[in-house]
Amino acid sequence: MTAGVPEPVKPPVAMDDTNTFVRMTGSGDPERHLVLGEGARPTAGRGNVLVRVEAAGVSYAEVQMLGHLHPFPPAFPFVPGYDLVGRVVETGPGVTDRHVGERVAAMPRHGAWARYVRAPAKTLVPVPEELDAAAAVALITNGVTAWQMLHRLARVQPGDTVLVHGAGGGVGSLLTQLAVHHGLRVLGTASPGKHDAVRALGAEPLDYRTPGLPGVVRERAPGGVRAVFDHIGGRGLDESWAMLAPGGTLVSYDSSVAGYEPGQWFRPHVPALRRTVRRWVARHLGLTGGRRMSTYYVRPGKDFGADLTTLFRLAAEGVLRPEIAARHALDAAPAAVRALLDGRTVGKHVLLP
Repeated sequence: MTAGVPEPVKPPVAMDDTNTFVRMTGSGDPERHLVLGEGARPTAGRGNVLVRVEAAGVSYAEVQMLGHLHPFPPAFPFVPGYDLVGRVVETGPGVTDRHVGERVAAMPRHGAWARYVRAPAKTLVPVPEELDAAAAVALITNGVTAWQMLHRLARVQPGDTVLVHGAGGGVGSLLTQLAVHHGLRVLGTASPGKHDAVRALGAEPLDYRTPGLPGVVRERAPGGVRAVFDHIGGRGLDESWAMLAPGGTLVSYDSSVAGYEPGQWFRPHVPALRRTVRRWVARHLGLTGGRRMSTYYVRPGKDFGADLTTLFRLAAEGVLRPEIAARHALDAAPAAVRALLDGRTVGKHVLLP
């Protein structure tokens, strides 16, 4: 700026006086318990920013909460929504590292299904302007989950063979792409209707309902696979363990709640915890052939922002292409959750407030 010439004043960002949001009123059907509402627009407050949401993700966390099967749900009623991408429209006192107009990502774990969301400034991650909002939000919870399981838990090297359960899902499709990019051979389970999509991601599709699946996998990989990524849990963990090569890793991030009664929030996780203890004992007795099992749950932390920034870069470079199952208006949240429950789509369902 030339000396003596004042800095141009940026016009204020336009904001509505009201906030629109979806409220979860209880456990049960999404059509009954996901209700559109309106209220006063929140303010940023100290240490926080106010974000105008461009896209919010739909995840299995909401399915678990509706089924009263989430281990740590907020009290009903509440605004769900695990992750979001949006633009800062207001900064609160004490905020110096975020500015109005900046595009950011956040993983509040609930509260994202709204037009305006208050978020702690220190938790935000910058989003490249060139990224589509739906693609960017698909990389937050799902992408960081896929990246950290592959690169921080599994002991894999280029040339290894891995198995991805649910390769057509929100996490599975990203995990498959990342694994292929890393030089891995990927076997991906999915329903037959998703096999073409899984094949397009670079994986070899398998029907997850095939009888004797471990034997089928052993035919494809006679020595076993180096890693199995299992989102189903339950008795299937024993089959996943049987597919491992010596020294391989089973990563369980069980999110499926199919077949459990409302209120049994602990039961979907018991098989994974029991098998983790059993494998830990066997490993220390030298009975596992060097195989190991890890459980994973995505959470904010020192690596979260760095890993998400890496994923944004890969997407901006065209290396990673998040699969978007559908884009829904905010008032179509029940339909989005129903589509996720039906399990016939590939990729991430996204709300556009």
